Amino acid sequence: MKLEVKDITKSFGDKQVLHGISFEVQSGRALGLLGRNGAGKTTTIRILMDVFRANSGEVLLDGEKFNQRKHLIGYLPEERGLYPKKKVIEQMVYLGRIRGISKSEAVANSKKWLKRLGVLEYENAKLETLSKGNQQKVQLASTLVCDPDIVILDEPFSGLDPVNSRILQDVVMELIGQNKIVIFSSHQMSYVEEFCKDIVIINKGDVVLSGDLDNIKREFGKNQLVVSAVDKTLDDLENIINEHMSDILEITGRTKEELIIKNVADVSRKQILSKFISENIEIERFETYKPSLNDIFVSKVGDADEKEAAE
Repeated sequence: MKLEVKDITKSFGDKQVLHGISFEVQSGRALGLLGRNGAGKTTTIRILMDVFRANSGEVLLDGEKFNQRKHLIGYLPEERGLYPKKKVIEQMVYLGRIRGISKSEAVANSKKWLKRLGVLEYENAKLETLSKGNQQKVQLASTLVCDPDIVILDEPFSGLDPVNSRILQDVVMELIGQNKIVIFSSHQMSYVEEFCKDIVIINKGDVVLSGDLDNIKREFGKNQLVVSAVDKTLDDLENIINEHMSDILEITGRTKEELIIKNVADVSRKQILSKFISENIEIERFETYKPSLNDIFVSKVGDADEKEAAE
């Protein structure tokens, strides 16, 4: 299956919050939907869920208008929505029934997912008596109780300890392996990198970057290197580059241990190394820069937000 979002716009009163959002996600290939708070992610998800109607644009499934009522969708919202004073099994069965499966299926699926997530012993307990982590696992089980073809996970790791996070990671990988359409939204970039083949970054209602994550990383790392020296601090190395090598190199960033430099003159690596040697620099590390998703995310949305805050 292929889900396509095409040129979606949305306004609330005089405020336009989405300005033509477009992206697509294939089954078996998870999409990371990313953005700062208020960027438009939740509004986009609610349009996918038919909670909101878009002002313009369309959502297609395999080339035809997406009718949410004809497909089973599992949605884990960032703001959790289960009933604290109701028994776990009762509300899971209820949610399965309103999504269109039979009572017997809902009971069987509820028990299956509660067992899979290690919380079957709490099936007859009121939700409010469970720990925060176990409530989160019940919420995930409720998301999957209808065996959905489309799964939307908004900050699914919130409140989970490392052990429970590992269980959830395994479940997400299983869903992807079962050729589900998986849309994954999180501020925890390490999880997005682990699960998602494709990403879309939204900033202030616009898509500022989208595509295959590996290709995006290669493009962001193009003509960039990481470098450190045995006998120089990063400040010393930065000063030498700025004073004596600025015709071929530009410093684009730094970590705790290396500088990130861009080859602005398109010279060979051999020439760059020769230049360092001529400046009596003993190189410790010299290799292609491989940006993290966090680096890419900050480069696309961080500067704009900082400038706006300064004005």
